[in-house]
Amino acid sequence: MSYVINNGPRPVAPATRERVLAAIKELGYRPDRVAQAMASRRTDLIGMIVPDARQPFFAEMAHAVEQAAAERGKMVLVGNSDYRDEREVHYLRAFLGMRVSGLILVSQGMSERAASEIEAWDARVVLLHERPEAIDDVAVVTDDIGGAQLATRHLLEHGHEYVACLGGVETTPEVGDPVADHVEGWRRAMLESGRSIEGRLFQAPYNRYDAYRVALEVLSGPDRPPAIFCATDDQAIGLLRAARELRIDVPGELAVAGFDDVKEAALTDPPLTTIASDRPAMARAAVDLVLDDGLRVAGSRRERLKQFPSALVIRRSCGCR
Repeated sequence: MSYVINNGPRPVAPATRERVLAAIKELGYRPDRVAQAMASRRTDLIGMIVPDARQPFFAEMAHAVEQAAAERGKMVLVGNSDYRDEREVHYLRAFLGMRVSGLILVSQGMSERAASEIEAWDARVVLLHERPEAIDDVAVVTDDIGGAQLATRHLLEHGHEYVACLGGVETTPEVGDPVADHVEGWRRAMLESGRSIEGRLFQAPYNRYDAYRVALEVLSGPDRPPAIFCATDDQAIGLLRAARELRIDVPGELAVAGFDDVKEAALTDPPLTTIASDRPAMARAAVDLVLDDGLRVAGSRRERLKQFPSALVIRRSCGCR
């Protein structure tokens, strides 16, 4: 019976399979998932930890992971770390204690406590973001630095004197965090064009609501930037709202670009120029990596890092028609 229910590991003759399925239906049999998990030391669950599922990027990524997991016959448990190390460790312990098949982690920067927890459980973990050099788990990433350079160069090509940046906050890790990489991409594009970055980087939380308040101050100041690259689309959405309240024409008086290409980016007024990544492909890669034992073998950093390209999506907020 187990070979029929689990579709293996050994093949079952069609006639035998039909008799077993008929018996299952007649008896109303339901497999005991807890017993199966105890026997195999693994469940049909994948754990996923994100910083904040209220933010569109993380919500869309979690949805893509759920779809990819369903194709592999798995379900996904999602926990929100709220950008706090202790919450991240809490969910790590909870999910690993449930004997999940693997864990997909979107971290704001891997803490030593989180790394120790993963090591203690000998867990299969895939990082869905850039990883610190000290962490040896496989990672699926997009080209964050290159994408930010694309967006900044595009704004500069419109002839603006400079491009300001709405980046992260003081606690944003300098290494292993996508927002830090977006700021680095902006910095490189500015410096390679011979422009100064002094006084042109503004700290802002990642969400639209707090970014809106920061944008009100930046745009109300005496030295309003002619163009702004936002490290996330959510920040850009808050910035556009602030510009509308201050009656600043976008893109006539202010050019704006974001990063992530969330679905709402095409619906803002004006539609937002941004950087896109192939989230469905990244989600499938993360699920495949977390479920396939063969990919846990030792290998070079290049072999254990799957990087997907970034693409510039041009809409009207940058000044293009």
